[in-house]
Amino acid sequence: MAALQEIGKKPVLRAPAPKRQKCGLWAPCPPGNFAYRILSGGGKWRRPKICFEDEEFINERNYEHKSGIIIAIVNYKTGKLVSRNFFEMWARDHSREMMDFIRKAPEGTLLLMATHDDGSSRLNDDAKKLVEELGSKEIKNIKFRSSWVFIAAKGFKLPDNIQKEKINHSDQTKNRYKGWPAEIQIEGCIPRNLI
Repeated sequence: MAALQEIGKKPVLRAPAPKRQKCGLWAPCPPGNFAYRILSGGGKWRRPKICFEDEEFINERNYEHKSGIIIAIVNYKTGKLVSRNFFEMWARDHSREMMDFIRKAPEGTLLLMATHDDGSSRLNDDAKKLVEELGSKEIKNIKFRSSWVFIAAKGFKLPDNIQKEKINHSDQTKNRYKGWPAEIQIEGCIPRNLI
């Protein structure tokens, strides 16, 4: 009887599960491109994430809750992590150490940066100027608890048509997480033939 009931039924069509893209991008990068995604911290507990070519250099598992700016330096030719460091900007001024870290980044590297909680209170003008020289248009506008993400190239130029920077200022009337701003992100594809 059950076999006869199955004869008249239409088959159920199911869409295949979407293929996961590198760094969680919605669409795959074209061949000959690196995928990247930088996510600032959000609220008190949402940690920043830095992903490059599907390797999460910074995520919830390897980032302690601190208030400041995190920077990952990536070798542009290989796509591999060269170094990463965190610079506290709430309790003490670590601007000098951050500037030294940026200056020591080799030519031919990418610098991926994100804030968590507050990256501005102790960030001095010299450090802001150095980041501005890398191409940032928003670092001088960073305020208390602004969410900020940025990608820069050292020794070469990134294409104008990729997302390089984003900022979201803390606004007590609009903040998502009880007085804390929401996370923001930039993502996209970087051609591998720029140098």
